[in-house]
Amino acid sequence: MKHRIVVLGAGYAGAFVAGNLARRLSPADTEITVVNAEPDFVQRLRMHQLAAGHEVEAPKLADVFAGTGIELRLARVTAVDPEQQVVTVADATGGGEIGYDTLVHTLGSHVADQGVPGVTEHAFNVAARPSALRLRERLDRLEQRGDGARVLVVGEGLTGIETATEIAEARPGLAVTLIARGVLGTQLSTGARGHLRRACDRLGVTVVEHTTVEAVEATRVLCADGSVLAFDATVWTAGFAVDPIAATSGLEVTEHGRIVVDGTMRSVSHPNVYAAGDSVHAVGDNGRPLPMSCASAGYTSKQVIEAIVGNLTGRPIAHVKLAYVGNHISLGRRDAILQMVDDEGRAKPTYMRGRKAARIKSAILNGSLWATSHPTFYLPKRKRRLVATPTAAAAKATAA
Repeated sequence: MKHRIVVLGAGYAGAFVAGNLARRLSPADTEITVVNAEPDFVQRLRMHQLAAGHEVEAPKLADVFAGTGIELRLARVTAVDPEQQVVTVADATGGGEIGYDTLVHTLGSHVADQGVPGVTEHAFNVAARPSALRLRERLDRLEQRGDGARVLVVGEGLTGIETATEIAEARPGLAVTLIARGVLGTQLSTGARGHLRRACDRLGVTVVEHTTVEAVEATRVLCADGSVLAFDATVWTAGFAVDPIAATSGLEVTEHGRIVVDGTMRSVSHPNVYAAGDSVHAVGDNGRPLPMSCASAGYTSKQVIEAIVGNLTGRPIAHVKLAYVGNHISLGRRDAILQMVDDEGRAKPTYMRGRKAARIKSAILNGSLWATSHPTFYLPKRKRRLVATPTAAAAKATAA
């Protein structure tokens, strides 16, 4: 009987893991199934561009995995039973169960309302393609009015900055405001923070600092200081949360629901479960948890691949360097900031700005798209056979 590998989620992490496992493991011994709710690959890092009005490629997952031997199951994961090694899914036909021998959890994250009333009902977000398209439609209607409609972006993180500047540049007829709970750009060096301020001024983005939104209504937000701000569209970017599936399944997770793993991205509570991307609580080489990011998804995905291949084929497990070196922040299509950080996650004085930084950011995103759109790199002929009893080999590796 073949060893069944099931990958939950086909974002940057899931598509990369599945493709590389198909590339390196013999199909005579393994079968790989990817479960994803949507038929397209979503460039999560470009959703603010899609909302602003740019065209963003969304390759069909059926085309991405064509000829790889990977089975694609278009369904929503509703439960995981790590004791019975079964995943329950729902789809147009009613769903069912999928058994596994090795599970890879890469379900990613979604927008977090932070307990603020009205966010779910009234705010837009750019956490997924459908929600970004809804915001795009709203902005189209506001722009057509031609009366300088007001757009509010709540959240001073990287997503908030990118969303506010992208909309302001692409739709100059709209008045864009960015609300920050503290000082905008506190995660940046002094020089980079100054460049961010100048970019906001150049694009006409109004920055409101030291302001906390306590409720969102259809046409206004209520702030902690008692002020009421009226807007025609509110975009919520104030944090992300992981899918609760891992926590409800009985896997060991952090207080925020991220899966606790060892240095090989293997669940500390269930050794045949691995995790990568936003859903994993991975400790970097500096002893600090890796932040949710595309870079972290890349590092953790590579480690999952090495661990699974090593455990199933009886080979030594290569350890991937888990280092977070910087942040890439786009400021529209022609400007960006590349901010380097130290081992403590603090901004270094070193940073890059302007068109060169924007070109580098674009190259990174294009490279990520290519890697996930060609996950098997054309399936080289040499593939590793599994050891006779992979389960026993995995147990031995864990004990060691």
